[in-house]
Amino acid sequence: QSAHRAGLRSFIRYGWRWSWRVATFVTIFNTVSTGLSVYRNKTTISNFASAGAFTGALFRMHLGLQGVAGGFMFGTAFGIPAGALLMAMQKFAGETLQEKRNREHRELYEQKLAEWQSRLNVTEVLGQTEGDTQGGPEMERAGES
Repeated sequence: QSAHRAGLRSFIRYGWRWSWRVATFVTIFNTVSTGLSVYRNKTTISNFASAGAFTGALFRMHLGLQGVAGGFMFGTAFGIPAGALLMAMQKFAGETLQEKRNREHRELYEQKLAEWQSRLNVTEVLGQTEGDTQGGPEMERAGES
């Protein structure tokens, strides 16, 4: 029981130290990989490898040039399988993030186009109504003269 308590205490102590580091690492990794995917307009393994390399190098920068190189290699080595896993999960789900983004973009475009066409139709109807009301009596007066 005392070993269990000691393990729990150390988990709480060191878990807090590592939790913010892991959260920051994952946030930077996802930001870089998503940014590359949006910029390149495609999702590839190289995006995840680049994101892992950048994040690994960033976290090992305080160790000098050797630390940056090691972090670069470590990040690349773990970015490739992480990216492959994420891409496989997206394919398994039935729709990749790229396909979802394209679909939502197309739906938004179609919605805006429909709104624009309905406003244009209302404007045409109003123009015809004004023309009928203005042109109607004038035409009758012109016919009487």
